[in-house]
Amino acid sequence: MTTPGRLPQPYGHDGGANLADILERVLDKGVVIAGDIRINLLDIELLTVKLRLVVASVDKAKEMGIDWWEDDPALSSRAHRNELARENAELRERLAALEPARQQEEAP
Repeated sequence: MTTPGRLPQPYGHDGGANLADILERVLDKGVVIAGDIRINLLDIELLTVKLRLVVASVDKAKEMGIDWWEDDPALSSRAHRNELARENAELRERLAALEPARQQEEAP
């Protein structure tokens, strides 16, 4: 692990780096792997696959503006609560809109 004020040693300096050092550097800096695969037949594009992979720490991802997991109800309890609150408000609005019609049916 690196400490403030000290630069990390280069790889191979003392016989190689261990997995923890490599992982720390990758997560600290981030790695992007991108590639496109296209399959054409007689100049007709049949299939295009675009691959994008980002490996980074949560802090680095947030720094880059990547925070999709915070809004995904399957991954975030806060997002799940927000979705339930939104759904609850929507149902209350629908119920409020139906109440006058029900009262008119009961009046005669």
